[in-house]
Amino acid sequence: MLTMATQKNQTCIDACSRCTQACYECFHACLNEPDLNARKNCVSMLIECAMMCQMSVSMMSMNGQFSQEHCSLCAKICDTCAEECSMFKDNHCQQCADECRACADECRNMSQM
Repeated sequence: MLTMATQKNQTCIDACSRCTQACYECFHACLNEPDLNARKNCVSMLIECAMMCQMSVSMMSMNGQFSQEHCSLCAKICDTCAEECSMFKDNHCQQCADECRACADECRNMSQM
């Protein structure tokens, strides 16, 4: 069920959902990497980003009054997560960084509506 109030946010909702999934999948894959100790900041950021994106989906889905401000912060967190992930050359981190950057762009667009 999409209402007119939330339909305008659907592109950002979808980007946040993809980012959440990518972060959780990358988190799981990073736990199995031999250099896990070097990834501590990245692993922590992956969870923070996934949780923020989940909350953004919820805020936009209910057309929350602070959705724009929330998405602005979400964009910053996604940018930071993308930076962390891009430091590692494995495929799951590179794909996650791409999803985080795309989500950050959508969140910035949404926060300026």
